[in-house]
Amino acid sequence: MTESATLQELEDRATARREGPGYGHDALITCDRLVRIFATDGVEVQALQGLDLLVRQGELMALVGASGSGKSTLMNILAGLDEPTAGAARVAGCDLLAMTAKERLRYRREVVGFVWQQTARNLLPYLSAVQNVALPMQLARSRRGRRARAERAEHLLALLDVADCRDRRPDQMSGGQQQRVAIAVALANEPSVLLADEPTGELDSQTGEQIFAAFRRANEELGTTIVIVTHDQAVADEVRRTVAIRDGRTATEILRHTEVDTATGQESVVAREYAMLDRAGRLQLPAEYTGALGMRDRVLLELEPDHIQIHPDTPQGA
Repeated sequence: MTESATLQELEDRATARREGPGYGHDALITCDRLVRIFATDGVEVQALQGLDLLVRQGELMALVGASGSGKSTLMNILAGLDEPTAGAARVAGCDLLAMTAKERLRYRREVVGFVWQQTARNLLPYLSAVQNVALPMQLARSRRGRRARAERAEHLLALLDVADCRDRRPDQMSGGQQQRVAIAVALANEPSVLLADEPTGELDSQTGEQIFAAFRRANEELGTTIVIVTHDQAVADEVRRTVAIRDGRTATEILRHTEVDTATGQESVVAREYAMLDRAGRLQLPAEYTGALGMRDRVLLELEPDHIQIHPDTPQGA
């Protein structure tokens, strides 16, 4: 078999894998070559540059990235607060590019829950904790009667260890208590996805651990899929999957799993980092790797039977 035939075969197989039954057909969240362009003073800024992301039902994952990487833009699109410029984005069967204003409002009320970084932004100051949790059910015209809504509000507050705050207004609660009540509010209508934007950003590390424990409990006991945008490495280290965004694309992904030592029976968490290959076949190499080898502008690729070699471009005769 010739080298060209081998390459064509590999390309055909890769295309079949990508295009098979439809990209992300079995994912709860699918972002396919997602683009978001902002125009400021006549200058276009591309916040998302063909981003790909799949999130499965029941995942608890973190999105990380430097300021300006595009992670908050992605979060706002998934929350229905912003509209993508191009590409495809689907959440729980909802097409985020094709929704009407009325459908988008319903989507925000019933399909996704959202927790802001600013604790004061999540709750109405003149309502008690239990009233704040019951309110989304009333606004969504939940089929639950008043008593059932009250029972669900009580259940969520108890689940997140803030039952003692049921009759307190936000100014009578600590920051950590406010955020746990905010999570209960976001869960009130049984959303398919719970999104959180820097939920521990205004809290100390100990309180941040309590907030993450609340997310974990919601994920494990309610089965809610949760996506957290965070700068907090402690939070990112606690989830099984962490996706890093750089320059408007998914760049790397860390997957964690538990291994058991057969000799001692001791469990340990093993983390492995992967570079992300997008739908167009683009790969973002870590800056520390390219910098160490002086890679710039172009690189040399060599196909081996079971891997691809990447070499720095060196001038002929050097």
